[in-house]
Amino acid sequence: MQGLILQLTRAGFLLLLWLFVWAVLRTLRSDVYAASGIRIQPRASRSGNVLPSFNRHKGAKHLVVTQGSLAGTRISLGTQPVLIGRADDSTLVLTDDYASTRHARLSPRGSDWYVEDLGSTNGTYLDRAKVTTAIRVPLGTPVRVGKTVIELRS
Repeated sequence: MQGLILQLTRAGFLLLLWLFVWAVLRTLRSDVYAASGIRIQPRASRSGNVLPSFNRHKGAKHLVVTQGSLAGTRISLGTQPVLIGRADDSTLVLTDDYASTRHARLSPRGSDWYVEDLGSTNGTYLDRAKVTTAIRVPLGTPVRVGKTVIELRS
């Protein structure tokens, strides 16, 4: 009886060890892809949410932090993407424990701006929907990155 218990304990420990190794490799993979800018995404749907809008008369001019430790911060938007995260080289550097090093990116496409999550741990949310692919951000719609909320404004 003691031999059976010993064997089951060994098997359970080996299973836990393999689960730990798998979790570490999964985390490393997501960190490497996020740092290099490579993003594995599913194919774009036919709903049109990945395509630029034809409504070109209004465009975002500023990125405004509405909630969080940087509330009131305003960044002028140009033609370059805005990187959001805890990394020192981010455009918007967050001091939020719930934000990843490279959390999200806002990219211009024509006069529209699109947000994409860069494999963050806690996710990026457009209004209340979790961002899984690049999606257009309407003016005044809240984008949540950890405890920080930002909006595009004209």
